[in-house]
This record gives sequence, structure tokens and C-alpha cells, in this order.
Amino acid sequence: MTGTDPPPSLSSLASLAPSVPSRYPRRMLPQIRAALERYVDLLFEANAKFNLTAIQDRGVAWETLIVESLDLLPFLESVPAGARVVDIGSGGGVPALPLAIARPDLRFTLIDGTGKKARFLEETAAALGLENVRVLNGRSEDFAHERRVRESFDVATARAVGEVRELVELTLPLLKVGGFLLAPKGQKGEAEALAATNASSLVGGGMPEVLRVERPSEKSLVVVRVTKVEKTHTSYPRPPGKPKSDPL
Repeated sequence: MTGTDPPPSLSSLASLAPSVPSRYPRRMLPQIRAALERYVDLLFEANAKFNLTAIQDRGVAWETLIVESLDLLPFLESVPAGARVVDIGSGGGVPALPLAIARPDLRFTLIDGTGKKARFLEETAAALGLENVRVLNGRSEDFAHERRVRESFDVATARAVGEVRELVELTLPLLKVGGFLLAPKGQKGEAEALAATNASSLVGGGMPEVLRVERPSEKSLVVVRVTKVEKTHTSYPRPPGKPKSDPL
């Protein structure tokens, strides 16, 4: 498949995430698929101007970015309409924008510290008509200490931002008690989850869970889930950069 080939044609989204057909009437599936394909178009157009993804092949982008994002949907099945989802280090918009397309009943906040990336996210959400998306330009460490933002979200997501022990400090202060982090990971996810046990406890989280999404003839996707069990002490997160340079 070349970089100019279209993404695989999908007769439905059932092969990507079983929760989509169960939640939406079948007549909506072509609309969801078209929006996802348009998102890939916009991502590649912007990527030609500045770096959003290292992926150059459209088919690979579909499988790696879209499919992986939608693989999180089963873990959001119990999340009610109107719930708030925060995505940190959003970059090119994965997994938040595909999820916002598939779950228009949820409210998404995307946080990125780079101005160009934040503008791309805003323009892409507008182009796709995603009224359930807002974008914040800045560091999650700073926003987590703002009264209007801290402990106001039900779910957090983060992809390719850092190890789990970094992510819990960056995301759990943003979550309500009972909310949870979903972090898609590679095969190192289990080791990262184990290494994050102490860090999670320090910021109010429970024991990190390792979840697997099985795929036909492919390696399973590892997702680490951390549920917030108590309020986060006001000393967390530490100043910008500290969670990465000196993880808990």
C-alpha cells in the first residue's frame, strides 16, 4: 500500500470496536467512518507543514492511529453521556479526536503545550464539526492547579506522552475521585504498570490494571487503566517538566 492509497474500506465499525454498533443506529456508521477518513486527510495535510506524526503511509496511519484509538471504546462503554474526558499531550489528536467522533455524547478537552499543534486541533475539530471538543494550549501541570480544571474530569487519556508513572502524576490531579486514566501502551505496558504502583498511590490512584484488546492475527493492544480512589494532594503535579525528568 502506498502513501496515496485510501484507508481500508469498512462496511461497518464493528471490526474496530464492538461498542460503536451497539450504541449508534447502523445508519450513523457511514457518517462516523467518513469523519474518521476526513480526520486522516487533515492530519496528513498538516503533517506536510510541521511534524504531527512520523507515519507517512495512510494505511498504516489508519491501523495505528484510528484502530488503536477506537480500541479504547469498550472501556468507555459504561461512561455516561455528558461525561468529561481530558487528553494530555494531544499532538495530532490521537486518541481524542477519533473518540470524539465515535462518542459525540462525551465532552472532550484536549491539552497541548505547542501553539501550532493546539491550533491544528482547534481547526480540525471545527472542520469536522465536533462541537464536543475544546482545546487548551498549555501544560497539563499548570492547568491541574487551576480551580476550574482540577479534579473536574471523569476520564483521562494519553498516548505516547510518557511512562505510566509519569502519566499518573500528570492526569490523576485532573480527575474526579472515581475517574480513571486509559493509557494505550505497547508490550512494555505491563512492566510500566508495575513500576507505577507507588506513583499512583502518591497521587490518589489505585493499583494500575493491565487490560488487553485482542486482535485477529495481530499482537494485542495493552491498555493500562488507573482509577482514582482518593483526592490528590495539592502538591501534585509538580512543576512542568519535573514528572518526566524525575518520575515518582
